[in-house]
Amino acid sequence: MSNMFSSLWQYRHFVISSIRNELISRFARSKLGGLWMIISPLAQVAIYALILSNVLAAKLPGIDNQYAYAIYLMSGLLAWTMFCEIISRCLNLFIEQGNLMKKMSFPRITLPSIVVGSCLVNNVLLLVAMLGIFVLLGHDFSIAILWLFPLTLTLVALALGIGLILGVMNVFLRDIGQGVPIILQVWFWFTPIVYPESIIPESYRHLLGLNPLYPLTSAYHQVLVYNVAPSLDGIASIAAIALALLVLSLFMFRRASAEMVDAL
Repeated sequence: MSNMFSSLWQYRHFVISSIRNELISRFARSKLGGLWMIISPLAQVAIYALILSNVLAAKLPGIDNQYAYAIYLMSGLLAWTMFCEIISRCLNLFIEQGNLMKKMSFPRITLPSIVVGSCLVNNVLLLVAMLGIFVLLGHDFSIAILWLFPLTLTLVALALGIGLILGVMNVFLRDIGQGVPIILQVWFWFTPIVYPESIIPESYRHLLGLNPLYPLTSAYHQVLVYNVAPSLDGIASIAAIALALLVLSLFMFRRASAEMVDAL
């Protein structure tokens, strides 16, 4: 495992330049450039807010703002967007880079590192845009926003752990690549992002404990919407699960690297 990270450090300039080149090439002929990275999620927020805000705005206690639902929705989507993007890109990462893995000798760990770096850049830009919108909507934020740093690290570890495991398995069983997008759609609607958890009947709320993403989206809401520190109990347990999944995924990735090249 230590050799993997030392190789990643030696190729850090390759990772950084690859992230930069990916972002540049993605919008090379686009006049709006990097704005497209934030237009899509913000458009999704606008659609949901327009359709559902009148229904759900009255059910968001503790927010004295007429745009309460839009603020709540943006905060949850900030977490979900990065989580979903990392998993979706890791899912087909090794299949898409199969020719490169066959023809060149380089540390394979750089591939998911480039994905994570690119997704983090997207997420930071989206966060900056959302904070600007919060200001325009008259919503303040406090020093509790600093909790986004450990929350983001935990979210990345969880998404990368799941994404790498699925990405390795997808090389050998391509049905996984077809099924995961469906599971992500279901997962999205079973996470209180579009709706507050208060509308779920109390007899079913205990089921939220089965959703590993729920404590993280709830923490994002606490930090960005209610300006309070998140509950450490739920975050600590999810951080432990994320770390375990990340270690397992790196172990699988290291053991299966040679076999993946043959399968591709």
